[in-house]
Amino acid sequence: MTATASAAGSAGWLDALRRRCGTDVHAFVTERVREHFTGRAADTPAATALPEFVTGGKFLRPMFAYTGWRCGGPENAAALRAAASLELLHCFALVQDDVMDGSARRRGRPSMHVRFARWHEEQGLSGSATRFGESAAVLVGDLLLVWSEQLLHESGLDADALARGRPGYNRLRSELAVGQLGDLVNDARTLPSWADVLDVIRRKSGNYTVRRPLEFGAALAGCPEDVVTALGAYGGLLGEAFQFRDDLLGVFGDPAVTGKPAGDDLRDRKASSAVVLARDLADRRQRAELSDLLARPEVDDDAVAMWRALITATGARDQLEKLIDERVRRALEAIDLVSLPRQAFSALTLLASRCTERVR
Repeated sequence: MTATASAAGSAGWLDALRRRCGTDVHAFVTERVREHFTGRAADTPAATALPEFVTGGKFLRPMFAYTGWRCGGPENAAALRAAASLELLHCFALVQDDVMDGSARRRGRPSMHVRFARWHEEQGLSGSATRFGESAAVLVGDLLLVWSEQLLHESGLDADALARGRPGYNRLRSELAVGQLGDLVNDARTLPSWADVLDVIRRKSGNYTVRRPLEFGAALAGCPEDVVTALGAYGGLLGEAFQFRDDLLGVFGDPAVTGKPAGDDLRDRKASSAVVLARDLADRRQRAELSDLLARPEVDDDAVAMWRALITATGARDQLEKLIDERVRRALEAIDLVSLPRQAFSALTLLASRCTERVR
């Protein structure tokens, strides 16, 4: 089989996985909505929004988890449902992340807390619509967290497989919360060190997006230790590259592609890798410009444009591109050292490209 044919086959396989995960997750959440919501008017936002929200993503974490499974196990519908449970965990994280960041949009639509706040206003209810929206979104996130574990345990995998996956599943969830806590204190105005930024990236995004899902799937399948170790090395490196790309998109991304307002990370004053690296690479004049931007009470459109120009001028944008390429190369070298099924290896190669592809 040629490299082109192998890549095409992997693309088709991954796209089919995404569709199947979307179907499984939508069916599961729709059934939970029927089970728990009564049809009263107050239920309407959640009953409508939940099934819609859980099917709008890229399903990266389930795809990594199921590819981890395929490193040691056969095609298995139950394993795919177990992997799909990570999408509900991800949706939980997104809903609560939007509340903490005050993000107005997610996946091209109003964020969950905004949607509930608007419903509160439309109903003419008393009290703060903003407070109601945030509170309702937190509770919706809690539901998604509970349902994630329920889907895992009702996936159809046997007790031994679930027991093997339990430590990794717990580690993934704990690191997500700890990383999010670290992210809360990483304010651009204080400009943390590069080492601190990398630590948050590894906890909140890198491990959570790639490494832990891969290890989780491999553990479910009972993969040998050398395979799990190689997948962990690949996942750690690719997870960092993924977040570097996400940080660049948070500064330079097209809202039509990202589903978020242009320069959203800058408006939120996130101490992202792009901002901190720009600080480290800036000359004296550029540091003065950076200090002026950090001191501004509001990051408006003009400030976003100045931030973008400054990050580019310092060389931080180009440097992050180099760091992405370097980590992808090392990640692929890590899985080349062990014997993996051809389909799994090809899928991991393609996923490395998809996670870090340039979007201008």
